Amino acid sequence: MLTRDELDRYNALMEVGGYLEDQNRYDLAYTVQKEIDILILPAIERLKEKSRDRDRATAEFLESLKNAEEASD
Repeated sequence: MLTRDELDRYNALMEVGGYLEDQNRYDLAYTVQKEIDILILPAIERLKEKSRDRDRATAEFLESLKNAEEASD
């Protein structure tokens, strides 16, 4: 659920992190990883919200089926 800008930043940071690890600069790679973690937080929240919306829609659908079944009885 990353936006295009977030995805571009993510890819760039991953490339920088990979380069730093190749150079055995794990101290700096750790800092880059923390930035990646911060970057993806909004995407995680959007994904959670999408899941909650899907759960609500499912509950509404099941409730409508139950009501339709009760009405036909």
